[in-house]
Amino acid sequence: MTADEVLARLQAAANPVNVAGMAHYGISTAGTLGVPMPALRALSRECGKDHALALELWASGIHEARILASLVEDGGAVTAHQVNLWIRDVDSWDVCDQLCQNLLRYTPAAFDLAARWSTARHEFTRRAAFSLMAGLAVKSKEPDERFLAFLPLIRNAATDDRNLVKKAVNWALRQIGKRSPTLRREAMATASAIRELGTPGARWIAADALRELRTRPR
Repeated sequence: MTADEVLARLQAAANPVNVAGMAHYGISTAGTLGVPMPALRALSRECGKDHALALELWASGIHEARILASLVEDGGAVTAHQVNLWIRDVDSWDVCDQLCQNLLRYTPAAFDLAARWSTARHEFTRRAAFSLMAGLAVKSKEPDERFLAFLPLIRNAATDDRNLVKKAVNWALRQIGKRSPTLRREAMATASAIRELGTPGARWIAADALRELRTRPR
């Protein structure tokens, strides 16, 4: 399927009512068609994995086309230059998270990207760091030590009170804590240290993470 054919399918499925609903949840309406995720996933299965198609879809600037690009991209063909360009283009939290969960967490550079982006100034790049950590905590088979190294990075970012960043920091902390009893203990200790930082965002991150992690079996 060509990029023009895919984009025509997306345009045909556009739904302005959905766009208005997405805006209510803080999703950017710039270039947004309102095509729901189940339809995007179904279309991605028709397309298969296609690096060239993914590049064209992303370059279109259309919100849903960029999410679709994250689904059809071949992880083995992704380059560091491409990742750097794509992350700078992100302007909405859902595109950020879909890019991380559908594609980036499966690339060899995933752990390095998460660590490097954790200090980024750009809001969506920094969110991507912690979205990646959360996704890796769910899917990666790497040992606990790889995730212990993320905890100081989480603590260091906990004073960033930007809503989209603090929610991702909290998400990463909770997901790491769910991986194993050892990581649960270490994540709870990190949450307690974050609480002592005293900012509104840090207190929220700590309280929410501790509430969930304390309910899990010891």
